[in-house]
Amino acid sequence: MVPSIKYDGMMLVYGGIDEAGYGPMFGPLCVGSCVLVLKDHDPADGAPDIWDMLDHIICRKRKDAKSKIAVNDSKQLKSNAKKKALTHLERGVFAFMSAMGIEPPTCDTDFFNKLHCTPANFPWYGSITNLPVGNDVNMLRIDCSRLRSALDTANISCEHMECTAVDVEKYNERTAHATKSALNFSIAMQHANRIVQKFPTEHPRLMIDRHGGKIKYRNDLQLFWPEAKIQVLIENPSMSRYRLNINGKLATMTFASKSDERHMPAALASMIAKYTRELQMLRFNRYFIDRMPELKPTAGYVQDGRRFLQEIEPILAQNGIKRELLVRSS
Repeated sequence: MVPSIKYDGMMLVYGGIDEAGYGPMFGPLCVGSCVLVLKDHDPADGAPDIWDMLDHIICRKRKDAKSKIAVNDSKQLKSNAKKKALTHLERGVFAFMSAMGIEPPTCDTDFFNKLHCTPANFPWYGSITNLPVGNDVNMLRIDCSRLRSALDTANISCEHMECTAVDVEKYNERTAHATKSALNFSIAMQHANRIVQKFPTEHPRLMIDRHGGKIKYRNDLQLFWPEAKIQVLIENPSMSRYRLNINGKLATMTFASKSDERHMPAALASMIAKYTRELQMLRFNRYFIDRMPELKPTAGYVQDGRRFLQEIEPILAQNGIKRELLVRSS
């Protein structure tokens, strides 16, 4: 049962849902969600530009992140520099976790537990990574303190951060009977449902990235919530928006391209999902490199993934590891 949160007065419950790892052949599909609550903000005024509201401490670009915390689509923030690859993702995720009153995690197990995304019980996820991996812990604490102060001044609170990680075995089981797009949508709607249950009287507005360029979502929403009354507000090439009444609980869901670049909760959801996946891939690569030190790590995407799979064949044979536990079927 998700505990509900009640506020007095006018407020906007502003949420975002996004994924990381939709296309790779190795590693989990991760779906993240985040909710920011803007107190004393009339939802009828629409979603404000939170980057503008917090521009003294939040930025969009890595190059501006020396004295500010970068928040954006995770693809914009992950660096190619090996030692600094996760610096900006980690910094932003930890700062907003702190804004929820969550102490910065000291290892990845702690992080996974706090965001409800424990890795699958396989040997290649068995190691532990100390955190932070790309930041100085004392500087992170300063960032966390500065962000908490800025959010308080702006009358904004971070009320929800969560991630779901679907390992390859479960991914293959579920996509044997449905498309990976349907799997991704189902997990996203599970996040949406938990947010609706957490804010049963506050009418959350949820921003979700378009799924494969699709425009019409009403039937999919109705399948997920058979009991809901669904009103189509907008369906066009730029945006699809729906008003749902789920047993008296209202929610408005908007599907639009680049939501994670336009809406801060969706950007944070993207960062949560990507950081979670990257931590699990660190464990994955460590397992195989421990057994083959000359092996180069992989991000799991197809072109490099084929190279990696070919090189680890001896390890799979020696340890009796079935390919279908490591390699996605689609």
